[in-house]
Amino acid sequence: MRLANVTWVKSSRSNGQAECVEVAFLDEHQVATRDSKQAESGPVLFFGTRQWYAFIRGASFC
Repeated sequence: MRLANVTWVKSSRSNGQAECVEVAFLDEHQVATRDSKQAESGPVLFFGTRQWYAFIRGASFC
């Protein structure tokens, strides 16, 4: 599986309650995201790096 050896990271602003979004930067110019509460069994969303960075820029204004 393509996610078997990726490194998942959480935000440095995570509260430590395991209620976080985890992100993995993939080799194929994609970013994978998942809910840390369902890390092993939950869905994974994939974004292109352009879309991911556009989201981050937009979220930083909130």
